[in-house]
Amino acid sequence: MNNQKTPKTKTVAENRKARHEYELFDRYEAGIELKGTEIKSIRKGKVQMKDSYISIKNNQAAIKGLHISEYEFGNRFNHDETRDRRLLLHKNEILKLDQAVRVKGYTLVPIRLYISHGLAKIEVALAKGKNLHDKRQTEKNRDAQREIQKHLKQNYS
Repeated sequence: MNNQKTPKTKTVAENRKARHEYELFDRYEAGIELKGTEIKSIRKGKVQMKDSYISIKNNQAAIKGLHISEYEFGNRFNHDETRDRRLLLHKNEILKLDQAVRVKGYTLVPIRLYISHGLAKIEVALAKGKNLHDKRQTEKNRDAQREIQKHLKQNYS
């Protein structure tokens, strides 16, 4: 019998474009303030993070542009698909993130949306935009690593 604890997280949506467009630094886990039909749509995987971003106003963090499709069995209490949703972070984390965005020129980017122990969580990262040559260099390094792994695998097989 295996007594290891398995992590109870299920990734629902990932923002792959963020890894390509930005250089990611510190990561934070935040809860999301949701309505009843929103969590049901998230559990079904009907989420799109393509054009979402995070802003901080009045010491409150909010995610904007996160598209959660309407719940198909919802009635007149169904939610608005692209409404702003408040992020649940500690006050000192919000202040630290706000300072990094204002003073150091970082951007707050949502990385992935997942369900942990029945609650919807979002992974947020401080990021700086990449230039075109940085994107090309990252791609070259990735291709080189892939080639190295391929040759190592062939040599030991």
